[in-house]
Amino acid sequence: MSSEAAFLAPMVVILLASRLLGEAARRLGQPAVIGQLIAGILLGPSFFGLVWPGAQHAVFAADPSQRAMLQAFAEFGILLLLALTGMEVDVGLLRKIGSPALSVSLAGIAVPFFCGVALGFAAPASLIPSPDQRFAAALFLGVALSISSIKIVAAVVRELNLARREIGQLIVASSIIDDSIAWIIIAVILGIVGSGRVDLGRLTQTVVGVAVFLAASLTIGRRLVADAIRLVNDAFVGDYMVLTLILVIIGAMALATQALGFQTVLGAFIAGVLIGESPILTEQIAGQLRGMTTSFFAPIFFALAGINSDLTVLKSPTVLGLTVALVVVASLGKFAGAFIGGAIGRLSGAESLAVAIGMNARGSTEVIVASIGLSVGALSSNLYSMIVTMAVLTTCAMPPTLRYALARTPPRPGEQERLNREAFEANGFVANMERFLIAASDHPNGRLASRLAGLLAGSRGQPATVLHVESREDDHGPQEGQGRKMASDVRRGIDHARKSRPDEAADMPEVAVKARPERATVDDVLADEAPKGYDFLIIGLDPAQMPEGGFNPEIARFARSFDGPLAVAVARGVHKGDPVSAPLKILAPVTGAANTRHSAEVAIELARAARAELTILFLSAGTADAALASRHKKAALKEIAEIAERRDHTVRFRSSTSKNRREAILGAALRERTTLIVLGVSVHPSEALLFGETANHLLEESPRSLLFVAA
Repeated sequence: MSSEAAFLAPMVVILLASRLLGEAARRLGQPAVIGQLIAGILLGPSFFGLVWPGAQHAVFAADPSQRAMLQAFAEFGILLLLALTGMEVDVGLLRKIGSPALSVSLAGIAVPFFCGVALGFAAPASLIPSPDQRFAAALFLGVALSISSIKIVAAVVRELNLARREIGQLIVASSIIDDSIAWIIIAVILGIVGSGRVDLGRLTQTVVGVAVFLAASLTIGRRLVADAIRLVNDAFVGDYMVLTLILVIIGAMALATQALGFQTVLGAFIAGVLIGESPILTEQIAGQLRGMTTSFFAPIFFALAGINSDLTVLKSPTVLGLTVALVVVASLGKFAGAFIGGAIGRLSGAESLAVAIGMNARGSTEVIVASIGLSVGALSSNLYSMIVTMAVLTTCAMPPTLRYALARTPPRPGEQERLNREAFEANGFVANMERFLIAASDHPNGRLASRLAGLLAGSRGQPATVLHVESREDDHGPQEGQGRKMASDVRRGIDHARKSRPDEAADMPEVAVKARPERATVDDVLADEAPKGYDFLIIGLDPAQMPEGGFNPEIARFARSFDGPLAVAVARGVHKGDPVSAPLKILAPVTGAANTRHSAEVAIELARAARAELTILFLSAGTADAALASRHKKAALKEIAEIAERRDHTVRFRSSTSKNRREAILGAALRERTTLIVLGVSVHPSEALLFGETANHLLEESPRSLLFVAA
């Protein structure tokens, strides 16, 4: 083969086989990584090389340069996998779970670690690379037996729909601590592998170095990473710039740890933790990294790990017996340690059993540890193959046994109520917003939009970006500082929301508000800013209504072009003179349609954040079937009442059977002394009837402020 073909052939074969067997594993209820490892084992000397050695050698040539290229992809895959693992670390969850997770993790590491070290010292010399590496091999074996795979554990917990159950959170949190401690231990072990013995001076230097690196990363590094991601996301216009920055951060921190004398894996893992904590990291951006890793780098790494495993060594009765012993010691040691930790953390017997089983999944992390041990010469190829075998077997056993244990673990008191509440909110409108974009002019409509955006962002702790958009009322003179002025309005809304709920605000991160300094056009917003992962666009342009009637054409362009929900704010009445501080008293008309339910949810969130009175007005045009109309009304109001109850806000309900919805809404607003009407609308293709007839009538006639919510 040519050099290009010699590189592409194994790449194509690996990707095809690992992805197909990964899919097969998923369909059998196993993690995809198991299928990818098995694909590598089948492509390696254990099967392909045994059945058709000529073809295996042709595809996977022994040329060192070709193998080095494939190994380079695999090594980078390790860094990406560890970064993704770090991104799944929920620091808030660790604080919430507390001592039980810590006791499970510490005991679950200590018992199998010492079992593994003892097994390493008792292993025959034929399994040790060299006599002076026995201590290092024993340490690596101890880590390999004690570590859990957060990716496997988290994936299984998600697949079993246990991510929000307390026992599921406890298993995930324990695994997070387990992984974190294990990678720190590996960094320490690698610091002493070179000498083959415990050098107290070098060990102290390694431990202190790791502690300083972690402290700097989790303080200064957290802010620097968040600021860098925000800067690139907001200031750059190229495609996938944030994804490139994330790869740079992972590589830079991996190089930093190597320069400090540790393995690159620690830097990649901590980089993932910091990236995952960035408030501006949307699921869209995280999905891009996950997709690239899952579709390309991870299959190559795990398949190569399988290819490097020669299971033909299990033909030896001695090696087979030692492998069985390794699996038994690993399983029983991890199970006993985690079970004891659960008892120390005052878990019930059923909960301790479930946690002990859940912590026995090793999978990808185990393979990574074994690969590192093999690369630094601490593990022999035979011992490496035994560890990979153990990882596959223990991981395959985890899902069915965990299902069995969890079926016998009842929810804790009050847990079912919380699960019902979270399931209800998962289908919510406001609850699923991650980032707000405010496109506004420096006039009452724009300032009211900024205030309302701040209330919504502050109630959920979500970041917001403010753009000063040119309006027809701008004089096109110097406009410096107007974006910052509107950002100040957003922050006032945020502060108001946080002061309204101080207990919730204490657990929320600081809300990031960014203002673009220069004035923007509608094209700037739609072409450059809107595609950057915003979930809700709030528009405040002056004028909102054209002299000849209907909406401002620029608002119409926003509504038709923005790929997502949006709202249009119109300042009237008290808000015309004081859009930022004038009181809010909200009316939300509903009909039972989905768009009005979403607008009612926005109204509830605004009222809750501003501590404002809220009236829900149910509009019914009347029908020949009075019983059907009554059931329709009860169902709609019950759903909205449940939203308000779960958000802990009191709501008044009114109803109207008038066929003229405009008159019904304006009449109710007058009676309730409303200052803001929140109306759910649908976007229509016609410019004249952009949000429908009722919205246009209110735009023309309402003396109260309006917020049109197009969901």
